[in-house]
Amino acid sequence: MNRDFSQVQRVVVKVGTNLLSTAEGIDEHCIEDIVSQIAILMGKGIQVLLVSSGAIGMGAKELHLKDAVKQVAMRQACASIGQPILMSSYRKAFKHHGIVCSQILLTRKDMNNRHTYVNLRNSVMTLLDLGVVPVFNENDVVSTAEIGSAFGDNDRMSAMVASKIDADLLIILTDIPGVYTADPKKDPKATLLGEIEMLDEQIFSYAGGAGSTFSTGGMKTKLLAAKIAAVGGCGSIIASGYEKNSLVRLLEGEPLGSYIHPLQRISQRARWILNNSHLGSVTVDDGAKKALYDHKSLLPKGIVKVSGVFGQGDVIQVCSEDGKPFAKAVPYYNSTDIALLAGHKSKDIEEILGSGKKDVIFRPEDLVFLDNVE
Repeated sequence: MNRDFSQVQRVVVKVGTNLLSTAEGIDEHCIEDIVSQIAILMGKGIQVLLVSSGAIGMGAKELHLKDAVKQVAMRQACASIGQPILMSSYRKAFKHHGIVCSQILLTRKDMNNRHTYVNLRNSVMTLLDLGVVPVFNENDVVSTAEIGSAFGDNDRMSAMVASKIDADLLIILTDIPGVYTADPKKDPKATLLGEIEMLDEQIFSYAGGAGSTFSTGGMKTKLLAAKIAAVGGCGSIIASGYEKNSLVRLLEGEPLGSYIHPLQRISQRARWILNNSHLGSVTVDDGAKKALYDHKSLLPKGIVKVSGVFGQGDVIQVCSEDGKPFAKAVPYYNSTDIALLAGHKSKDIEEILGSGKKDVIFRPEDLVFLDNVE
């Protein structure tokens, strides 16, 4: 199958920890090589956003740590030490090509909050218009899985960036050639999957765990990232960064790595709802579920149960009576008000909550069905 990327205008490139690390610390040659390729792509009129791992690993090596850093506070300390080392190397490499780069540190909360997300998108678009290369990394100094602010890995963050800024292609550069049917280091019969039309359970069954001492990702996280990107109408390539001029050759359509095809692009708002962490849920009866699938609004009388604490405008799950989530939505009311309204008719809203309130919990445009993107 021919890969035609001639119409690609915006690319997100994710560089893994393994590529950038040496026993002594940072691999300056690797950074210079990637940056020189990005400069070539920009010379062809392609906008490039870079997501770079490596800060924790750089900090750990600066402190002469030999083992994997697992304690949250120590990971944050290593990130704090390693991040300026990483950015200094990128800045020097880009300056050699007359290109300005910028640093953007993100937490999951920055993406989840609609207001900060819109501000972020506007900032990124301005940087791209100025010909600047934004360099993204997770803000590991403050984000932790324990408080729900972490992406978990830069693979997933790169996919969310690609989805939210309408990238045409996500390229994940790693230390292996792509997605195999088994671990090629253990199984000599493992074959490389050059084209993946759909990410199904079988494809995910091929994936293993995290890949190196200081990285958090593995093939599974890369496939999950490709799935997020695919829903945003963005294709993904998982390929080896050790391959000479891999970025340039990939954009020229050379069949390196594994290309995961995009799905039909859904709207920006739908993607924002879909990719956000949900803060609670509402359970609806069968009649309300059918009405939602018929593109009707959710009325208070269809609500059976409210779980969690959430505010107006937060993202929530919508569950059927068996407890299974089938959609995500953004309600006009908070969890306390919805609990008060549950089971009542719309005409009762004014009596319960006062005048000037919406007569529905949310409308069809505030809902995304999960089975549309499985």
